[in-house]
Formats: sequence, structure tokens, C-alpha cells
Amino acid sequence: MATASQAPAGTDLQQMARRHLWMHFSRMGGYGPDHEIPIITRADGCYVYDEHGNRYLDGLSGLFCVNAGHGRTEYGEAAARQVEELDFYTLWSYAHPRAIELASRIAAMAPGDLNRVFFTSGGSEAVESALKLARNYHRMHGKGQKHKVIAREVAYHGTSFGALSATGITELRSQFEPLTPGGCHVPNTNIYRWPDNKDPLWVADAIEERIVFEGPETVAAVILEPVQNAGGCFVPPDGYFQRVREICDQYDVLMISDEVICAWGRLGHYFGCERFDYVPDMITIAKALTSAYAPMGGVVVSDKVAEPFMEGDASFAHGFTFAGHPIAAAIAMANLDVYEREDLCGHVLAKEGEFRQMLETLHDLPIVGDVRGAGYFHAVELVKDKETKESFNEEESERLLRGFLSGELYKRGLICRADDRGDPVVQLAPPLIADTEQFEEIHDVLHAVLSEAWDQVVR
Repeated sequence: MATASQAPAGTDLQQMARRHLWMHFSRMGGYGPDHEIPIITRADGCYVYDEHGNRYLDGLSGLFCVNAGHGRTEYGEAAARQVEELDFYTLWSYAHPRAIELASRIAAMAPGDLNRVFFTSGGSEAVESALKLARNYHRMHGKGQKHKVIAREVAYHGTSFGALSATGITELRSQFEPLTPGGCHVPNTNIYRWPDNKDPLWVADAIEERIVFEGPETVAAVILEPVQNAGGCFVPPDGYFQRVREICDQYDVLMISDEVICAWGRLGHYFGCERFDYVPDMITIAKALTSAYAPMGGVVVSDKVAEPFMEGDASFAHGFTFAGHPIAAAIAMANLDVYEREDLCGHVLAKEGEFRQMLETLHDLPIVGDVRGAGYFHAVELVKDKETKESFNEEESERLLRGFLSGELYKRGLICRADDRGDPVVQLAPPLIADTEQFEEIHDVLHAVLSEAWDQVVR
């Protein structure tokens, strides 16, 4: 039975959290008096602090989203000014100045003819919207049978039902099956696991093979991240996205660049597709659009895709109450001002080599098999044998990642992701303001903890 919702002074936050808060993707039964819930109470720059006053380097930028760093009070001031002017109005048949200004600003930054922005409240909603728009676009052209989406194995595209059909992680899908029909999957670009003599563009050709297998008349879209998050920062081989673009054009399939993580400077550019020199039909965005100071997402859409919905009585019958919220839009505008004023994308391009070089020094450890990524988005893959690239089985991975690494890294003051959606990796995505001091901190913690992991868990 629900009781008083407001806690009296002195009430234990741990007790309240265990009793009332349902955390996401969390094993709630693992918390108790002997295993506290990490409660973060304040933040500044690249660091966050827990309820005990302990400081942690936020090596994951919240969740790949606090790109401009924590504690920028000017964002709160922008929100306060917006409340005084207009607290809220919907985009359902209405518009307001901040949404108009932000859409125009994003369109000016986007590549090619991606000139229209459909706002959402977050990343899964952005992907869901892009998938629905792809289906509807083809239907508007008399090709309603084109409904399938091709995505990559181990890729994460969100948790709503449509987005989950594109997600290629079995354990996230199986609890909720049957899913929305139409999700098809092809190999990802985990180059570390390929034979040395493999044609690097075989993974692009696999997309064409799957389109032909499914029947081109049934395939609506291909959705890909510029650098795939799940599995550990898989980068594409040279020419990959250009080949995918050719394939999509050949079979009248829309190309969606899922940049919920990779946009807004994570790879050193406003949009991740710029890093790899391709122009998609749609780009999904969220997370760092506001540097996570308010929830916001969207789909940046090409003129070609938008055109059928801009004539006569046509309508894209889809939307969200809080999409394009005036306060979130005001914060996003303030965030982009910071990006421009401090040249955050330029900072990433200038410092990514130093960041990567620091991670490469971890190769002296027997547990480190691969270091990969781009910009401020990297992963370290962990192995049992460097020569054979032998990985860990499920039980070993559980013991390594959850039994030791996650807790020990946090105890040493580093928040990052120890993940086994694929082979075990440690993932790092610090705020874009991170510099040499933070790189050295990351190195010192990782080197010590990974050394201990080998001695205590592996050897």
C-alpha cells in the first residue's frame, strides 16, 4: 500500500529508494543493507558526488549524454527565463518560438537536405518515430508492403516495441516477445573478431543479401549507428557507409543513422555521419541535444522523406505530449551556444588522439585484447588469451564484470560501463570537456583494477 510520498527530515534515502524507487535495467534484489544503492547527490564538470561526499569521475557522461559537463547554471537560467515567457504548449497543431528556433538551428547544422525536425521526448521515441515514418513514407508512395527494418546484431536501438524490434540483443528482446513484426538483423562491424583475410566490406554486402532475401518490396529501412554502442564501440571499415548508401538507393530503402549517442560532439562532429562522410535519409537524436539537462529527442528528416506529408490534407499521425517542450528547447539552445562558444567538437578532435593513446597503453595487460572507438567514445575488450582472442563464458563474464569490475571501478572513483552485451568490454565516454587530467585519472584506475581482475578472477 502506498504511504506518505514526502519524506520527513532525516529519513534514510537508502531505505526509501529500496522501498519505492524502481531503477531501470537494475537487479533490484541485489540491493540491501550490505549493498547500497549508489545515490548521486551533486555534480560539477566531469565529476559527480554521492550521498557520502565521495567524488567520482563520470567516465560515461551520465549515460552518454552530459556532453557539455555537469553544473552549468546558465542552462537553469535559460529554463527560468522560458518559464516566465511560456511554460508549456504542445506541438499538436500549434508551434512556439523555441521549437521553431531550435528546429531551424538543427537543420542548419545537419548534412545534405535534412531540413525538417520532428521532436520527441527521448531516444527510443526518436527511433520509434523514424521507423513509423519510414513505413508511412513508403505507404504514401503506394508501397505499403515495405515495412521491414534491417539492423545489426547486438545493436541497441531502444526499448519501445518498434525500437526493440530493431534492437539486436537477444536477452532484451526475449522477455517481451512477440515483438513488432519486421525486425531483421545482419552482422555488425566487430572487426577484432574477423579473420585477417576477410573482405572489409562483406558486412555491407550482407545488408544487400538480407534485403534480397526478405524481398526488396518488403524492406522499408536500414538503421545503423555511426559507431555501434552495444558490444563495445564497433567502428566501421573504410567505405562501409558509402556502400550501404548505394545499397539503400538501389533498393529504394531509407537509411536511418541512429545518433542518439553519436551526435552532438561524441565523435568530434555535430553529427556522427559527418565523421564517416555519409548522408542518411533520417538522423535520430536525443541525449546530448540538451546535455541531459532536460529530456529531449527528435528525428532530423530529409526533404525527400518529409515532402509527401507537406501537401494537401496529408498528416503523419504520430506525436508525443512533451515533444519539443519549450523549457527543453530553451535548454537545448543554451547547450548549442556552449558548444559553439567553447568549440567542444574541436576540443574532441584535438584531444581524441591523446585519449586513445592513453587507452592503448593498457595493451601491456594480459586481460586487454582490443581498444577501439572514435572521438570520446571508446571500449576496451577483455579476453582470457591475447593470442587466440579467447573470450569469457557466461559464468566467467558474470564473475568478472558484476562480481568484481563494476564494483571495484566505482570504489576507486571511476564510473564507466562494464558490459557483456557481446564479449566483455569496459566502455568509456567522458564529457567532451575532459582533458589530460581526466585521461590520467582514467588510466590509473583502469590499469590497477584490470591488473587485479586478472590476478583475482582470471588467473
